[in-house]
Amino acid sequence: MKKLVIATRRSRLALWQAEHVKSLLEKRGLEISLLPLSTRGDELLDQRLDKVGGKGLFVKELENALADGRAQIAVHSMKDLPAELPPGFQIAAILEREDPRDAFVSNKFGELRELPAGAVVGTSSLRRAAQILERHPALEAKLLRGNVETRLAKLDRGEYDAVILAVAGLVRLGLGQRIRARLDPEDSLPAPGQGALGIECLSSRKDVVELLAPLANDGVTACVRAERAVSRAFGGSCTIPLGAFAELSGKRLRLRALVAAADGRRVARADVAGDATAPEALGERAAEDLRRQGALEILK
Repeated sequence: MKKLVIATRRSRLALWQAEHVKSLLEKRGLEISLLPLSTRGDELLDQRLDKVGGKGLFVKELENALADGRAQIAVHSMKDLPAELPPGFQIAAILEREDPRDAFVSNKFGELRELPAGAVVGTSSLRRAAQILERHPALEAKLLRGNVETRLAKLDRGEYDAVILAVAGLVRLGLGQRIRARLDPEDSLPAPGQGALGIECLSSRKDVVELLAPLANDGVTACVRAERAVSRAFGGSCTIPLGAFAELSGKRLRLRALVAAADGRRVARADVAGDATAPEALGERAAEDLRRQGALEILK
């Protein structure tokens, strides 16, 4: 195979990610073109994702392009992928990971604790909102949708006092200077897969899977697999406030996870470690620990 088409969303960040993968594959002597597509997740900008279908809204059109042969691979932010892929699809490679932390962005304040009571913090993430409200209950978490530039424009117009975004997206777009603080995972546990890029293809395309294998980062893959196992245990979508973050040290993984009530008043946390060769088992251990702490009741 000498030619590949990459299906991608049309946002500037998604195109950056697709171009990044394109350049890696071109270095291997392949001819690569992009197929930019609009997804339902990009179009429904005035509604919470958890109310209109979840993460799958960002990938369905891309998977359709793989299924009908218009593209052979799709590039995703791993945090945007549902924990369970439809039958016939697989993640062929998980690449390097940018800084997985959340970013505090504001034109007036240097960090979350400087915000006065009643200040409005913009986020589209139930996970981020719950963790903010747990530690800062006097703040107001308000819906903020749109691509990175749209969110920053709303901040600059004064619609929000601060916004929380992924460090990775800001850095990849050359907007790292907008970051006022990078939030420690203890304060804002990242989403499963945050900062990592994944390449999806049809499971039947063994030639494509083999072609992509050299791009995979084994350490990042183990971390993301552990994180996604936690998400899978609780339904695998963005409809719940769930965070999971794994770190590799030698041959061991440390995995931290949480499940929270949307208002941040109840939070269950897990902190487990295990063999990096069994990341899913570690994720299941963390999920069971969360269940013992009442995670299912919290989610109800």
